[in-house]
Amino acid sequence: MRVIVVGAGEVGANIAVSLAESHDVIVIDIDPEKVEDLTYSSDILAIKGDGTSLRILEEAGIAEADMLIASTDDDETNLVTCGTAKTTGDVFTIARVRNANFLDTWTRSERAFGVDFMVSTNLLTANDIVRVVGLPAAVDVDPFAGGLVQMAEFEVAADCEIVGQTVEEADKFDALTFAALVQEGDVVIARGQTRIEAGNRVIVIGSPESVQAFSKTVASAETSDEARDIVVVGGSDIGYHTARLLEERGLEPRLIEQDADRGRQLAEDLPGTIVMVHDATDVDFLVGEHIDRADAVIAATDSDEKNLLVSLLAKNIGVARTVAVVEQGQYASLFEAVGTDVAINPREATAEEIVRFTQEGQVENLSLIEGRQAEVLEIEVDEASVLAGRPIHESITELPSGVVIGAITRNQEFIVPRGETVIKAGDHVVLFVAADVLSPVMELV
Repeated sequence: MRVIVVGAGEVGANIAVSLAESHDVIVIDIDPEKVEDLTYSSDILAIKGDGTSLRILEEAGIAEADMLIASTDDDETNLVTCGTAKTTGDVFTIARVRNANFLDTWTRSERAFGVDFMVSTNLLTANDIVRVVGLPAAVDVDPFAGGLVQMAEFEVAADCEIVGQTVEEADKFDALTFAALVQEGDVVIARGQTRIEAGNRVIVIGSPESVQAFSKTVASAETSDEARDIVVVGGSDIGYHTARLLEERGLEPRLIEQDADRGRQLAEDLPGTIVMVHDATDVDFLVGEHIDRADAVIAATDSDEKNLLVSLLAKNIGVARTVAVVEQGQYASLFEAVGTDVAINPREATAEEIVRFTQEGQVENLSLIEGRQAEVLEIEVDEASVLAGRPIHESITELPSGVVIGAITRNQEFIVPRGETVIKAGDHVVLFVAADVLSPVMELV
C-alpha cells in the first residue's frame, strides 16, 4: 500500500516509521530539518512542502496513493489537506484533530471535510487517563477483544511483595499472563526464571478481573484500591473530556481552573463536577481544599511546565497518585523520573490509534510498547495461521522467541492460554511481539 503522511512531527514520524516496514511511505513537511532528519534516520522518502498544496501532493504521487494521513499539529491544515487530496480521486483520508467538535461534526455527517477516518487527540488522551486512574499502580492500560482482555503495565516499587521473585513465583493468577519486563528502558520477554527487581515495569495480559487483582500486589500501601476522589487540574479540552468521562463512570471529580470565564463555562457543561476557580500551584489552597487527601491528581493544563509543577506539588503534599499530560514526548520519562507517577503523551496515543486503524483487517487492535520496542496485537486467527488447530506448546515452536501468547477469546468468552490449549480458526488472540520479529510473526499468524 502507498501511504502519504503529511506532517513529520512526533505523530507523523512515528506513523511513518511504523508503516514503512510493510508499506511504501512518503512524508511531506514544511520544515526542512524534519524532512532531512526523517530521510537520514529512517530511510523514508520525505518531501519539503505544504501538504495543503495540490502541486506538492501530486509530486508525492497522490494519484497512485491508497491512503493519506494528515497529522500536523494544526487541525485546519489537516482538514484542508484531506479535502485537497479528495479532489484528485478516491484516496482514503485520515485526519488527526485536537478539537473534539470537529469529531462531533464528522460523526454526524458522513465523510465531512473530505475525511474518511478522524482521530481526536484530546479525546483519546482523556480516555487513556481515565483507564490508568481506574487501575491502581498502572502506568499504561489498553483494552482488547471488546474489553474482555486488558494489557497493563505496572511500576514495581521497592516495597512490592513480588520484588526478588521470579516470574514463575509471582504468577499466582489463573487468567493472567506475564508478557514482559521493562528493565532500564529495555523490554525483556518474561520467562519463568526471570527475576523481578525494584524499578522494573511488569507488562501483563489477562482478564480485567485478574489484572485488577494483580494491581493490588504491586500497588504501594498508600495507593487506594479504587480511586474515587479525583482532582483534575486544568480546564483544557483534555481536562474537560477527562472530567466528563469520569462523570460517566459515576464519579464526582473536582476540577481546578484558573481562568474565571472558562471556569463558569465548565461548571455549566459539567454538572457532576465541582469546579473551583483558583491557581492550582497555591499550596495553601490545595491543602485548604483537602487536595492532599485525593486518590489521584491529574495535571491537564496546556503547559508541560505547569503540569510538572502541579504533579510535583501534589506528591509533596501527600497525594497518592499523579498523572500528567506531557505534550513533548521526549520529556515523558523525565516527568516520571522526578516524581510524577504517570506521564501521558497525547501524540503517542494518536500515533498508536492511527497505526492500529491502518492495519485493520490483519490486526484488530494494537498497543505500542516503550517507543515501539514491542507491540501487543489482537488478531483473528484464520485457517492458514500457524496457530490454528494446534495446541499452543506445538505451534509456539514455529514462532520466533520474542512472542508471548497473552490471551484468547472465543465466542465472547475469555480462554486462559496454556500449553495444551488448542487455538481454533475464528478465535481472537492477543500477542506480545518484540519489534525485531514483528514482520515474520505477522506472516505466520
